Amino acid sequence: MSDGVLVVGEIAGSGLRKVTLEALSEGKRIAEKTGKTLTALILGHDVNTPAAVASEYGADRILTVDHVDLTEFRYDTWMPVTAAIVANEKPAFVMIGASTVGRELAASLSARLDAPLAMDCTKTRWEDQNLILTRPIYGGKILSDVILKGSPQIIVNRPNFFQITRSQTGAVPEMIPVDIPQSALRIVDKQQGQAGKVDLTEADIVISGGRGMGGSDFSVLEKLADLVGGAVGASRSAVDEGWRPVSDQVGQTGKVVSPNLYIACGISGAIQHFAGMQTSKVIVAINKDSEAPIFAKADYGVVGNLFEILPMVTQEVEKLRS
Repeated sequence: MSDGVLVVGEIAGSGLRKVTLEALSEGKRIAEKTGKTLTALILGHDVNTPAAVASEYGADRILTVDHVDLTEFRYDTWMPVTAAIVANEKPAFVMIGASTVGRELAASLSARLDAPLAMDCTKTRWEDQNLILTRPIYGGKILSDVILKGSPQIIVNRPNFFQITRSQTGAVPEMIPVDIPQSALRIVDKQQGQAGKVDLTEADIVISGGRGMGGSDFSVLEKLADLVGGAVGASRSAVDEGWRPVSDQVGQTGKVVSPNLYIACGISGAIQHFAGMQTSKVIVAINKDSEAPIFAKADYGVVGNLFEILPMVTQEVEKLRS
């Protein structure tokens, strides 16, 4: 049993997703503040290596649930297993990274356990023995301080906001395999995603295209994104046109990103789109329309044809890399 912090991990390849490492690092700071333990919960198949990664970021205990049917996230299997473990562990805080999987899991856990939930947290601090959570509201126009009442408090951390810190103690955490009923695992359907693709919410560089792309050929963006290890996003208008999948949409009704560099190509700069990328460290806008609203929000602006400018940028990057 634990009344400390429990972080629900998400596997990426043979390790853990960056947003999970951020959750573990912040979870460790919270656990140290309260004098409690940090527990990592790792669900998946062949989880020994990801579990070992969790130990490098301060986990005192690591719960592993290893089953082939947990290889890919599926609500019908992950949800009951996670809820049962959280109910048994009784942590004071549950931290989950704000990925697509994390958001769905956190909201469902909140409903199932009747637990308070704060989405998209960007900062934590202590005040009068209360954990204060900072999160954006109203499309990011206002930062709100929130105190959750009840237990467990479910905290969903927005990617790229919490510093990743490796453990310096060298302590070996307790590894605890968790058995679950076979009846809880039944895969009815499986869909394979695109392997090797950089996750949009965790990318350090995001290059997004809008209506100015003029069609579904985003190859000029994809070539530059592949070169710099970034991800390709899209405005809602580009998604509505069917040029990009909904999973690539950046904005108030899409994904929220916080990269070090955001390049908006052919995007006018509607407030709904800005709400999804305004926390980017540096914003670059490329648009033929010099009066486009995006220029008022960008750190750097280029007025011109993106199909002429981006190939030149790509060429210069290739020269630098060689």
